[in-house]
Amino acid sequence: MTNRHTSDADPPPGPGEPEDVPLEFAAFCELHRPRYLSYARVWLTEHAHAATAVQQAFAEIAVQWRELLTSPNPTALAWQILRGTVAEHTRRETPAPDRHPADDDLAILHYVVGLAAPEIADVIGTDTASVAGRLRRTMLHEASGW
Repeated sequence: MTNRHTSDADPPPGPGEPEDVPLEFAAFCELHRPRYLSYARVWLTEHAHAATAVQQAFAEIAVQWRELLTSPNPTALAWQILRGTVAEHTRRETPAPDRHPADDDLAILHYVVGLAAPEIADVIGTDTASVAGRLRRTMLHEASGW
């Protein structure tokens, strides 16, 4: 009888990832890594730098995993960790006072990465209606500046 949970069946961990991670954390990483990487590549055009930032974010998420799971919205907290990690790797300008950086993130996820509102809601840990409304507001704000 074979044990499907043996380490031989699992892919080796990425650089900086702990070797023995909970299944839920591995699934979370599998689900969010492509989207997180796409987001990071907008800010960090060098693929290796983006991959490093995402890897560091997942390492921090792993450290806080148990606490995240007891929070009301683990996905939103994980997104904040990613945003903070990517910001540490960039020299972003301070946004205009009437502009919220999270709205810029929504625009990036929608217009650059190509995610629909439900997918964005899944990535950042919020509801679809909120994402759709904030995207409309961002689009109107941009249109008024033209």
